[in-house]
Formats: sequence, structure tokens, C-alpha cells
Amino acid sequence: MYGYQLTFFTQQDRTHKDRCLGEWLLEEARSLGIKGATLFTAAEGFGRERKLHFVGYFDMSDQPIEVSMAVSDDNAKIFLEHLKREKVNVFYVKSPIEFGRTDDC
Repeated sequence: MYGYQLTFFTQQDRTHKDRCLGEWLLEEARSLGIKGATLFTAAEGFGRERKLHFVGYFDMSDQPIEVSMAVSDDNAKIFLEHLKREKVNVFYVKSPIEFGRTDDC
């Protein structure tokens, strides 16, 4: 199949509707019928403000988070439109990909 990899970048302390934004993105993807998504945590990173975000020994609130999913063209449109309706402001990358399962070859 052909579609897109949607990858969202945020940090642990960002929330939407009183939930961690990364976890909220996963739950919304599931509720919209997307077949899989993965949440990654990182040790450190920086964003457009050039501020370094990192996980501290006692404070993990600034920890960088990435949520990634492989989706069809239709699911990419549905998910991104859903985020606009929800007024979610998050940086994302949308990359064209080919995807499938090895047992389908």
C-alpha cells in the first residue's frame, strides 16, 4: 500500500483536554480507526525556539515525545482534519511511504 507516515513531535508536559498530548494522539488515532501508532520518548531534543528539552533525573515533564503512524491517504486527511477541529497545535511531518506486511508478499 501507499500512504503517509505521520509523525508528531511534542513533550511530556504538553496536554490536550487534561491528558498528555502524546497519549491523547494515540487514543484519537485508535478511535478514528487507524490500525497502529507508536509513542516514542527521547532523552533530549530542541524545537523551533532552539530551547533544549530533555528528561531530567527528578523532572520528566520536559521529555521529548514522538508519535508516529503509517496511514492511508484518507486516514491522513481524516486525522489531520480532526486535529484542526480539536484546535490541537502540534508540529508534524507527513512523508509519503510504501507500507505492508511481509506475510502479504
